[in-house]
Amino acid sequence: MLVGVPTEVKRQEYRVAMTPVGVRELVSRGHRVIIQSGAGSGSFISDDEYTEVGGEIVPTSSDVFADADIIVKVKEPQLAEIERLSEEQTIFTFLHLAAYPEAAAGLVASGATAIAYETVELPSGSLPLLAPMSEIAGRMAAQAGAHHLERPHGGRGVLIGGVAGVAPARVAVLGAGSAGTNAAMIAAGMGADVVILDINVDRLRHLDELHWGRIVTVRSSVYSVDEFVPTSDLVIGAVLVAGARAPIVVSKEHVAAMRDGSVVVDISIDQGGCIETARETTHDDPTYVAEGIIHYAVGNIPGAVPNTATYALTNSTLPYVVALADGLEGAIERYPELVPGINVASGTVTNRAVADSLELAHAPPLETLGIA
Repeated sequence: MLVGVPTEVKRQEYRVAMTPVGVRELVSRGHRVIIQSGAGSGSFISDDEYTEVGGEIVPTSSDVFADADIIVKVKEPQLAEIERLSEEQTIFTFLHLAAYPEAAAGLVASGATAIAYETVELPSGSLPLLAPMSEIAGRMAAQAGAHHLERPHGGRGVLIGGVAGVAPARVAVLGAGSAGTNAAMIAAGMGADVVILDINVDRLRHLDELHWGRIVTVRSSVYSVDEFVPTSDLVIGAVLVAGARAPIVVSKEHVAAMRDGSVVVDISIDQGGCIETARETTHDDPTYVAEGIIHYAVGNIPGAVPNTATYALTNSTLPYVVALADGLEGAIERYPELVPGINVASGTVTNRAVADSLELAHAPPLETLGIA
């Protein structure tokens, strides 16, 4: 099997989908790996490091998309990339199709098989390929919020941990999944007064056991959002429904009720966002002001720390990439959690949550692929 790794083209995306470790593993199993020249440079991985373990460097992304059987990426494919896909190819990457309907339409038209990291789901409900990036995004969200609370960056001039005699910042985290938990943990570690809201009481109970006294856990409801959002200096939105568009849980009215110079960070923005006033931003222009509130809504937060993020991501994706290179049917038999990861196949949307979000027809993935 020929596995291809193109350079990421989304603005300010410095991660790469494969490390030399992955190349070595695939080559040792008889596969070929082609990497676009410079694909790893944003993560400080040189072309030589790939060739030393058996990778082949090609000059352009066109070479990757023209020849590879499996294309492995990080971020959702851009329209120019999707146009190069064919029905014989498989693409394995973050897709976030509920937030990018044009990309979904393009993938359907291509006939390619598109497998999304974010919807590979274990029987426990955990998302093993989303988790490492959620950890990073959550930790960075707390850092970014603290940074933008500083007056020179437009904020209220609040030190997140306070000092003796002065109260710390109030931080509300919406969602107690991996991203929200990590955001709450870092904010609490900075000394903030942290409350985390979620509808899953078992998850809150677990957090309470781990962080008793440091993080307040509250069952999420309209009432609790009304209570905690307006009084917070920093609100971090980390709400996720796998495959679907994130629900709006913080309204424009909630944001308007916050004190001027407070900050909201929407980690869910790559799934459409859970804060009504949020719109996607970039690392070079990460914030804007709406309703007097600083909004940080970068769509690829982990892209700011690409070396860490690349290795964290590929630690999780590599077993699946190797299995897919050995054959899709065998990969599904070995890793059945790949089935919900299949978002598009043979010109059809095959993940129900994605189809429902886009109001498109849905077909079972295995049936669509002709796998018993």
